[in-house]
Amino acid sequence: MRSLLLCLVLTCTASIWVMAQDSSDKGKSDTRTITGCLSQGDNAKEFNLKADNGSTWEVRSSTVSLADHVGHKITATGVVSNATAHNMKEDTKDMAHDTGVTKNNHEHGHLKVTNVQMVSDSCSK
Repeated sequence: MRSLLLCLVLTCTASIWVMAQDSSDKGKSDTRTITGCLSQGDNAKEFNLKADNGSTWEVRSSTVSLADHVGHKITATGVVSNATAHNMKEDTKDMAHDTGVTKNNHEHGHLKVTNVQMVSDSCSK
């Protein structure tokens, strides 16, 4: 009986700790580093990044000059816009893919770029 009570207390304590950990993560941003080819978007401030892993990103920046890197292979670091909704959408796509949905499972999102490093002056390299 004492072992059962101890197990119950440990289980409850672990559950409370996990729930507290989940709630503390909600305010954090989702930072990504993506390498791929940068192209011009629909207007002067919008750009598209086709990542090496097949994902596509609409990127913007108020701190980095992305226009200087159009046509280049770059590594961009930034914050995913609407990270919670983005992650839920990607999780849903993963579940659909796991159940046999044949549509491609490449990630797509919006990224506010905070840092850029040029990998190559051409996307073909």
